[in-house]
Amino acid sequence: MSTEYRTGREGEFTYRGYDLDELQEMSLDEVAELLPARQRRTITRGLSDDHQKVLEEARESTPEETANDPIRTHLRDMPVLPDFVGLTFAVYTGQEFERVEIQPEMIGHYLGEFQLTRNSVEHGQAGIGATRSSKFVPLK
Repeated sequence: MSTEYRTGREGEFTYRGYDLDELQEMSLDEVAELLPARQRRTITRGLSDDHQKVLEEARESTPEETANDPIRTHLRDMPVLPDFVGLTFAVYTGQEFERVEIQPEMIGHYLGEFQLTRNSVEHGQAGIGATRSSKFVPLK
């Protein structure tokens, strides 16, 4: 399985043969051709009004502005585009907004992939009555 991105000899980021500056200069349709199938389909079928609003807000923002006041969104299914690199988003997890700083390696994924919605479960010891066999444990 090949990776979608890699760093060049100088350590410079490339995504499918294009560096970050070239990706940011491309139109949305040109970028969509480089994305994985599911994200490409999301864009070619047309972004919803909410997705368009987040995209416009991201294009108007600078990394310095979003470091203090991140772009808040419930849209976990928004594909990460080259225009988002360097910006900070506050993605809703179902309970609260968690900060996500977009790195170049995140291009082609969804915003929701970087904030989990489920907490990890830590089980304690089983108590008396927890299992059928524990009924027969002597109390002394």
